[in-house]
Amino acid sequence: MTPEPPRTTGAPPDPPARRTLPHLLARNAEEHPALPGLSWLTADGGGGAGGDWTTLTWAEIHQCTERLAAGYAALGVGRGDHVLMMMSNRPEHWLSDLALVRLGAVPVSVYGTAAPAQITHIARNCRARLAVVEGTAQTAVWEPLLTDADTPLERLVVADPGAEGSHTPYAGLLQEPAPEWSAKELDAAGPDDPLTVVYTSGTTGEPKGVVLTHRQVMANALALDAVVELPPHVEHICYLPFAHIAERMLGIYLPCHRASHVYLCADPTAVGTVVRKVRPAQFFGVPRIWEKLCAAVRAVLSLMPADQRDLIDAASAVAREHVRYRERGERPPAELEERYARAREEVLLPLLAAGGLDRVTWAASASAPMPVDVVDFWAGFGVVIMDAWGLTETTGVATTNSPRTGFRIGSVGRPVESVEVRLAADGEIEVRGESVFSGYLQPDGSVRSALDADGWLATGDIGRRDEDGYLWLTDRKKEMIVTSTGKNVSPALVENALKEHPLIGQALVHGDRRSYLVALLVLDAEAAPAWAAAHGVEADGSVAPLVEHPAVRAEVDRAVAAANSRLSSTEQVKRYELLAEEWGPATGELTPSLKMRRRVIRDKYAETLSSLYGD
Repeated sequence: MTPEPPRTTGAPPDPPARRTLPHLLARNAEEHPALPGLSWLTADGGGGAGGDWTTLTWAEIHQCTERLAAGYAALGVGRGDHVLMMMSNRPEHWLSDLALVRLGAVPVSVYGTAAPAQITHIARNCRARLAVVEGTAQTAVWEPLLTDADTPLERLVVADPGAEGSHTPYAGLLQEPAPEWSAKELDAAGPDDPLTVVYTSGTTGEPKGVVLTHRQVMANALALDAVVELPPHVEHICYLPFAHIAERMLGIYLPCHRASHVYLCADPTAVGTVVRKVRPAQFFGVPRIWEKLCAAVRAVLSLMPADQRDLIDAASAVAREHVRYRERGERPPAELEERYARAREEVLLPLLAAGGLDRVTWAASASAPMPVDVVDFWAGFGVVIMDAWGLTETTGVATTNSPRTGFRIGSVGRPVESVEVRLAADGEIEVRGESVFSGYLQPDGSVRSALDADGWLATGDIGRRDEDGYLWLTDRKKEMIVTSTGKNVSPALVENALKEHPLIGQALVHGDRRSYLVALLVLDAEAAPAWAAAHGVEADGSVAPLVEHPAVRAEVDRAVAAANSRLSSTEQVKRYELLAEEWGPATGELTPSLKMRRRVIRDKYAETLSSLYGD
């Protein structure tokens, strides 16, 4: 094994008893006053596609959040109050979150795609009297709750200037200087006070409010720093919703812990442009993000001349060989190091630079099983995606691969220092430790624990551990397919095998209590038109005409056959339906964190799935 390099995260040590978010903000303002802490694009109207950066230093962040806290206090917000927020990744959201924590209140972010019924459930569950929303569209959704007798919501604050109508404008919160009482009233939170409530994305039923304390969040931050290798004050592109535990940790809490620099991207579809502008040293994406990036790069590569593709393929083969040595914990031979350095400098880095990923030293994913072919694709560019696993209930990451402590491609790594992991008799993963949550918020304000008498949480995920302690996910316990012959099948395993072909962007496997499996396959919006152009199939750049094209159908047939050849007879897909319309959060098939809502998809395509079992 190669020796571990020194920690370079740039996070100063703090006594555990003092680790609260307000303490970290005060420390950053005192020790790093001139360092940039938060940047956002303004000239394009707040999106992520262009414009000029506006930046606040850590000293300015501390001052601004103090003024904001005074503004919220003037609206009656006090210690322990829950405050709801539905905004994109804009400074009003980020700064309000910290200001409320400094006030002793509990910020609760809500997904922008949440349905009215989900919003109502969350508002009633957390008993919030105030909500901060983005603009006219969000105001229209929230206004009915102000007159709902079962919901205690009393007031809306609206972020967009001119969209407030009869409600409170966000800009008004900053008009008055912080009063003298702030020195006593602010920053009084203790380690065991609630820091936030994160509502689960609701793949199966109503969202549940996960209560997380300062101590749990700080324990997870310290555990992550022990396994990552980053430059001091590293930059982070913040584009996932703040209602997602991953972005809460990566976009708010870890930057405060590390005194790092957050770049807000209000429009997730523009993240590629922001990446090219920032050229970050770290980048996190849920599997669907990495899949889409992979598909886009493959589409570009497919249009290159053959001799250029051959050069890239040769360089990628060297990069993968280099990664395999590292994966085994071995130092690559000097000759391979030399070939890899040359391939990286001459071929791979220029390609990565075109996408802004040439400075990445830590690439990561979590939230759902990562297709191995996607990880292998990026390994061919020298970018090893460190797959991780965790839940909202574990404050995010519970296990992770690490360039410092070791990785196994296909696994989700080993437990971080803040948790223990064990497997139940049926393979269900159980966790306990410092970063495991307090419990679920109840409508009466109490917190209901979900832990057993010994502090273990049953996660609902099925997995196995190898002899080196790496955890390998199988599937969600509730999503396992049991065929009519009593065989257990992991749908994610089969779906990832199907998606190894570039044409197939999304897949859902179905067959519970059936004698064989069928699948819904969605053509990839980026790869399919590129494949068509490369094979002389006319499609005018669109996907819909390709669904019925004989050449495309024949290629998908080959893709399904290739996947089946690597699966057991029980796992093989016998029939499928090819679709053109991509699934997403806006149409309800995916959660805001891009996980599949299997029940929604099965209900939507019930007739199609049933027909696949017809004679």
